[in-house]
Amino acid sequence: MTVRAPVGEVALALWRRIDLRRIDLRRLFLGDVALKSAALVVALLLWVASIYAGPAPDVTLAYGGRVPVERPDVPAGYVLRADLGDVAVKLRGPEEAVRSIGPQQIRATIDLSTLSPGPDPQDVKVLVAVTDERVHVAEVTPTTVAVLLERYTQRTLPVQAKFGNTPPSGFQAAPATFHPQEVTVSGPESAVGRVAAVLATVRFGDAPVDLAQDVRPEAVDAAGSPVPDVEVDPVSVHVNVPVQSSATTRALPILWQLKGSVASGYWISRIATDPVSATVSGDRAAVAALDHVDTQPIDVSGLTSGRTFAVGLDVPDGVAVLGGQQATVTVTVVALTGARPFPLVAIQVVNLGPGLAADLDQASCEVVLSGPVPTLTALAPDAVSASVDALGRGPGTYGVDVAVRAPGGTSVQSVQPTRVTLTIRSTKATPTP
Repeated sequence: MTVRAPVGEVALALWRRIDLRRIDLRRLFLGDVALKSAALVVALLLWVASIYAGPAPDVTLAYGGRVPVERPDVPAGYVLRADLGDVAVKLRGPEEAVRSIGPQQIRATIDLSTLSPGPDPQDVKVLVAVTDERVHVAEVTPTTVAVLLERYTQRTLPVQAKFGNTPPSGFQAAPATFHPQEVTVSGPESAVGRVAAVLATVRFGDAPVDLAQDVRPEAVDAAGSPVPDVEVDPVSVHVNVPVQSSATTRALPILWQLKGSVASGYWISRIATDPVSATVSGDRAAVAALDHVDTQPIDVSGLTSGRTFAVGLDVPDGVAVLGGQQATVTVTVVALTGARPFPLVAIQVVNLGPGLAADLDQASCEVVLSGPVPTLTALAPDAVSASVDALGRGPGTYGVDVAVRAPGGTSVQSVQPTRVTLTIRSTKATPTP
């Protein structure tokens, strides 16, 4: 068994063994004086150089890669439509700091402070931020992107059937039923305004059996093309289509055809046909080749209100429509709603007493009206008036509310300022003593 002494005792024993009389202290401090002096001078020079040396010069370098523009939060009730893409960035700062910037230290977004809701795209500034305070953004390309800020809206529309193919030969489809019968279309105001119908496309199998399918409804415009950027709720509807035997007759849905565009500032909110289907008869091959019956083209050019059209049905040669040759198509047209600013509305003082004069600290105010777009567009710049009431007030200074009178069919959305300072003074000459 080995016994080890404590470290302190070992160190004390070694110290006692050192003979201080044999240590030449003079040689220890004065030996190699030249070498030690040179080392001291070099250290002193390096210390002075480190003190007086300025910071490393800034450099401007392109960031290695493109920075994706992040989609910012938008106010509730609005939707941002834009392809933000990415930007190229040049950074300025110490070279070491600039080269160390990675994807986690740089972000790009857009400035929504200057963006106002409207139907037209607007250019907004791209903002780039770097987490390292030593590095600054020198250049951004492109500096702006085009975006569209629109109100978020929704509409309720009935579901209509669209047949993707024909039933087996010798059979016909009876009118379709849906559950639910109506769906909600929501999204940007302009996109929802383009929706003319919601179609559920069903396909028949090879066997003549009734169809019972869960189908995804699709919102389409007046031309029958899908409308992007809209959502349909629910995302699935249950469709039942009975398949009936028919040697030479078939029941087919009636699809409307529109031509032209409604007046500017208006949109088609709904299209309904009565009846919704027609029974055709004729040559077996000609009837089997049909999956729907078109109406004659309906001209909606310049419409500013709803209208009902009695139109004929367009069928090929060799095919006839049983029970009448016409359908009634009701096109509902409503005005778009929007807002219009009036930045310089003069404030008038009314009900001022005789022998008095009045001054306002602000001679004008900014008014924003909301209402139908055609009504707002037709308003003259002086269609809005603002006033303050001086009834019963004598000389002095008062805080008074600004009253705004909006034209018929519109409403006041905002007023700035809502309150001004009214100063009333007497115009009568002061008698001389």
